[in-house]
Amino acid sequence: MYIDIHTHRAINPDSLSIHNLKFDDAESVLQHVIEGHFSVGIHPWDVHTYSPNDIDELRSYCMHESVVAVGECGLDKHSTATVATQTAFFIDQITISEQLEKPLIIHCVGCFNEVLRIKKEIKPVQPWIIHGFRGKPQLAKQLLRAGFYLSYGEHFNAESVKITPLGKLMIETDESTKNIADIYQAISDSKSIDIDQLKTSEVVFKNLFFGGVL
Repeated sequence: MYIDIHTHRAINPDSLSIHNLKFDDAESVLQHVIEGHFSVGIHPWDVHTYSPNDIDELRSYCMHESVVAVGECGLDKHSTATVATQTAFFIDQITISEQLEKPLIIHCVGCFNEVLRIKKEIKPVQPWIIHGFRGKPQLAKQLLRAGFYLSYGEHFNAESVKITPLGKLMIETDESTKNIADIYQAISDSKSIDIDQLKTSEVVFKNLFFGGVL
């Protein structure tokens, strides 16, 4: 079974997936959920449409037993929200991640220095995962040294994939129309390893999101 740590698709029986829920959709989905695993967060594109009072409601959604991660959240230089507003909501979601002991799924575009600085200042215990990473190997090395996990999707820098240890590498579909199996194949080709060797990511996945038990 393939592991898809971040997707906006419907449940795929051929993969073990974490489905990202927008804040506005979380209540209706989680009220009726029968199966599946989810993450819930406030995206940096959307933070200006919410108030700090919404953080308590987000925390309640993240407490749901089917929610295994907080996010996606983070910083994006293209967001119409101010950096100050994005940062405030990002730190609030970091706090939820730490309080509930659930990993943080991060959306970061053009703001890696800021995210690295925040991580250094806060010193979080929970894993931080950069989703949809497309950066160059120099940035990948910097993030890996700082303890981040890197999740790769349809579009990626092959040299960054090569230097990412299997224990720090995750795979996702995000909003891609590609099958998760095809993305696995592309990743394994870039690392020049058999696709079965990527199954070690299943152990990482279980340890991060389920305490080693699934």
